[in-house]
Amino acid sequence: MRPLSYAGYRFPSEIIQHAIWLYLRFTLSFRDVEELLAERGIDVSHESIRRWVAVFGPMIARRLRAMRPKPHTTWHLDEMFVSIGGKKMYLWRAVDAEGEVLDCLVQSRRNKQAALRLMRKLIRKYRMVPAKFVTDRLSSYSAARAELPVSLAHERGLRQNNRQKARMFRCGDESKRCNAFGQPDRHRNSSHHMLRSTTLSTFVAI
Repeated sequence: MRPLSYAGYRFPSEIIQHAIWLYLRFTLSFRDVEELLAERGIDVSHESIRRWVAVFGPMIARRLRAMRPKPHTTWHLDEMFVSIGGKKMYLWRAVDAEGEVLDCLVQSRRNKQAALRLMRKLIRKYRMVPAKFVTDRLSSYSAARAELPVSLAHERGLRQNNRQKARMFRCGDESKRCNAFGQPDRHRNSSHHMLRSTTLSTFVAI
């Protein structure tokens, strides 16, 4: 991979990279980054920082994506209802078998086209076709699967009502219910655990 060229810029590459990192890593404005650099004796305008981010930001992002290891060949897909601005939407999510978040996609529908859009986006993003998609029994996945050269597996017990999904998705680290995901739950009887799928669902992995 060819190194990035900073030829023609007055400032050295270290300063340009640090300014881009400050802007993208933290919730700062270009003027905030300008002030932080000024405190270190670096006199650069916020407009220059904006141009650096616009020019080198996408290049750095592509390099980082290329350096990431390939995900596991089994991908778990799931969808849940969310309300955005009072409008009913669906949050589609994908993780691999190791729990790494692959992508999220907000769509207005829960049909074949929506499922196919998510699958194609994942394949295009990671430039690979997974060995298997693991889903719930939503018929949209099966319909989309017919147009892709991958196998489709189903999980038992993954489908739950939207209210329960949203509640589990929102709860924090302090919640005993959330902390019990993937661990023995002392607050539930053992028969319930026998019914749980041996494969983590997408929303559990996230």
